[in-house]
Amino acid sequence: MTHLIRFLAVSAILVGLAQPAAAQCFADYKAKQDNPLRLHYGVMQLQGPCDRAAARAEVAARLNAGGWTLLNVLSVFGPEGLAERKANAAGFYLRF
Repeated sequence: MTHLIRFLAVSAILVGLAQPAAAQCFADYKAKQDNPLRLHYGVMQLQGPCDRAAARAEVAARLNAGGWTLLNVLSVFGPEGLAERKANAAGFYLRF
């Protein structure tokens, strides 16, 4: 019985540790609005899978809700890439 309890406790801890790691995924992208034409570069934290195809769908949906159209997901990266992109994203850094 104690082995089962230990196994369940260790499993719960490992699952708990895996969740924050998945949340630490970001994408940088380019978007536009029409009439008048406006462009922006931004950085967004992803909630879903940390891959470019999934990022494209998630970024597009969140931008569309804000009245923007996704042009391109440039890259998908972890928290180590945030600092170098913050200045370029300016007001669109983690905005959406």
